[in-house]
This record gives sequence, structure tokens and C-alpha cells, in this order.
Amino acid sequence: MTKITMTVNGKAASKDVSDNTLLVEYIREHLRLTGTHVGCDTSQCGACVVHVNGQAMKSCTMLAAAAEGATVTTVEGLATSKDDLHPMQVAFKENHGLQCGFCTPGMIMTATDMVKRYQEAGKELTEDAIRHELEGNICRCTGYHNIVKSIQDGASKMTAA
Repeated sequence: MTKITMTVNGKAASKDVSDNTLLVEYIREHLRLTGTHVGCDTSQCGACVVHVNGQAMKSCTMLAAAAEGATVTTVEGLATSKDDLHPMQVAFKENHGLQCGFCTPGMIMTATDMVKRYQEAGKELTEDAIRHELEGNICRCTGYHNIVKSIQDGASKMTAA
């Protein structure tokens, strides 16, 4: 067992876990934050994406111990309150960027990271760029049209915020 300590969604979290505990297991089972999903266990689908020290990471292939001392944000941590969603969450809701919702948390976490990186680099976030950036996230319900539209809208909302 290893004691790990990190900040998750702005709150200190410290637990004793097995050395082979994955970050996604730590988040879901130890912290009871179930917005982060386990879809494939092989890092292919992106349903488990969280931000670790400000960068999107697939938490199903990262050991919890590797996040020792890190700042982790899950989809639950994006909103400032239940009634004050993050602009990307609002955009997904308004543009129906979800179907069953299983991939949505990972899509939103990937999208917020994507927008931040493009804005910091002063690069235009085109539809082609969005589709390319989403290659690590799988949605089994849609053709991605509304997801791309949501990310474009969310990017404009994040810029205005």
C-alpha cells in the first residue's frame, strides 16, 4: 500500500492505495467521483480523460501514484457550482453534443484542454483541427457533428468568458 496525496477539483485528497491502482480507479472508487468513465481499459476511447496539472490525460493507463502531489480536475470540477456550468459544458448541453452521455465527460475534458492549447498558441481551432484532436476519443452514438459544433461553440464561450 502507498499513501498518495493530490488535489482533486480544488480539494486535498489523501488515501492509502495498492501500488497498481489506476488513477481512474482512485477517482471513481476512492473519491466517488463517477463522472470519469472507464470505457475500454486500453486508452483507446478517451472516456476517462481528466486534467493532471492542467493537461488532458487518460486516467485508465496512469497509476494513481504517478499523480502524487498533482492537481487533478475531473468533469465534476469544471463547473463552479451545480447551476454555474463551465462554458464547454453549457455548449455540449445547448448543441446536443451528447447522445447516451457515456463519452461526454472525456469529450468535454479533451475539448477544454484543446481550446486552451490552441488559444495559448494563437492558433485557429478549425473543424478539421477539432476532428483531428478528437481521434483519441470515441463516441459510439454519433457521427461527431454535434460534438464538433459543441466544441466550436464552447471555444467561443471560453474566449468570451
